[in-house]
Amino acid sequence: MERKLPYYTEPFERTGLARRFLDAFAAILTHSNYDLILDAYARLGTRCSRCTDLCQVYQATGRTEDIPCHRSELLLRVYRRYFTAPGRWKGRLFESFTLTDEHIYEMAESFYRCTACRRCKLECPMGIDHGLMTHLGRWILAEIDIIPKALLVSVREQLEGETKNTSAIPVPALIDNCQFLEEEFEEIYGVPVKFPIDVTGAEWVFFPAVSDYLLEPDTLMGVAAVMHVTKGSWTIGTGNFDGINYGLFYSDRMLGRIVRNEAKEVRRLRAGGVLVGECGHATRSATFLATYAAEDPPKLLNILQYTHRAWKEGRLGLKKGVIEERTTYHDPCNIARTNWIVEEPREILRHICADYVDMVPNRSENYCCGGGGGTVSIDEIREFRTGIGGKRKAQQIRDTGARYVVAPCANCKKQLREVCEDHGLSEVQVVGLHDLILKAIDWEALKAEAKAGPGAEPTAAAPPPGAETGKEES
Repeated sequence: MERKLPYYTEPFERTGLARRFLDAFAAILTHSNYDLILDAYARLGTRCSRCTDLCQVYQATGRTEDIPCHRSELLLRVYRRYFTAPGRWKGRLFESFTLTDEHIYEMAESFYRCTACRRCKLECPMGIDHGLMTHLGRWILAEIDIIPKALLVSVREQLEGETKNTSAIPVPALIDNCQFLEEEFEEIYGVPVKFPIDVTGAEWVFFPAVSDYLLEPDTLMGVAAVMHVTKGSWTIGTGNFDGINYGLFYSDRMLGRIVRNEAKEVRRLRAGGVLVGECGHATRSATFLATYAAEDPPKLLNILQYTHRAWKEGRLGLKKGVIEERTTYHDPCNIARTNWIVEEPREILRHICADYVDMVPNRSENYCCGGGGGTVSIDEIREFRTGIGGKRKAQQIRDTGARYVVAPCANCKKQLREVCEDHGLSEVQVVGLHDLILKAIDWEALKAEAKAGPGAEPTAAAPPPGAETGKEES
């Protein structure tokens, strides 16, 4: 049966498609170390299906095609047949698997039904990373021009377009927006908070998801407020101000080019490092600075880590229990699946929220928002993303009874808002961590300090409970 894939760039050229796929596969194996991984996975076997217990897509559909190890087997079957000696000999002597256009169509559909959240790896007895297999399969397909339009257009604009960012925001619009937010600070809080632009020699160059400049003003204001209170040394660079890296989702070649551009901007401004905003995949992709900018990689820090550290050190005073509505936290897969950034936001939320609850399960075992792996950018599959991919997440949110869902990731925010809309959770507000921090800062004290002038004694920021002892608040 002919499969309809409306979200791809163009209808594929079917003639010679298998040969093009194999040529691209061979080139990637030649110029990377994926052959070592594939050789190990091909020998281990990938068909026990224990991963079904953790895959939210399979739990929603019950389709064999959505079992993670079945998806990985689509690619491993090609590898065994064409890139191992036993497979090549068997193909010559006996009737065996032959790569066809239809098999490539099946892979193209299957690899973009996966959110690449890597939750399935937690249950695999052999430790096979099916999310990595999804990424590799997408990369090979991308090399033969089988790419969802949304990803292709965004990356092309970021790397080759005039604006050099995925949302096509021109520099004058960026500057105008930052000036508007500065005016908002003066009008609402009476405090002169600034968004420094193109400052040379700052400690950090700030890279949020560029969509924040259009859609998340409270998140940006919260970040700027934290940097203002802590007297942080930071800047926004007009040469590159987009932390989004869709290469992480479908192409190592694009991933490397985008990461190198981040390092180039840090060097241009003679800064110390990359400060990533509230974005899970932007943070994870920036870890590849050590790989693709290996000659002089800048240091890396996520804004959640910066804010938590400043709070624990007593440089950021936050009012206790100021958020009265029930609040829960969504763990973005890219920073939580490996237990990387999980406790920092929770410690802050337990302090500023009077009624904080965790989703179950949480941390490294939390469910994906349903739009991971770049699928959130493909609007043509919203029904699949929210109805199937986001089904378990919607139930998680409903079970908490929360009014606020904190999701420190641009992709997760977009997806979760659509999930809540499509599942009747109209009372839920999806926000960033710094949206709530903005509410928890003592603005009256800062206003008084601003009126007193630069020579006055600064207002002491109240240290968090346990800051002196290093112990958590009970």
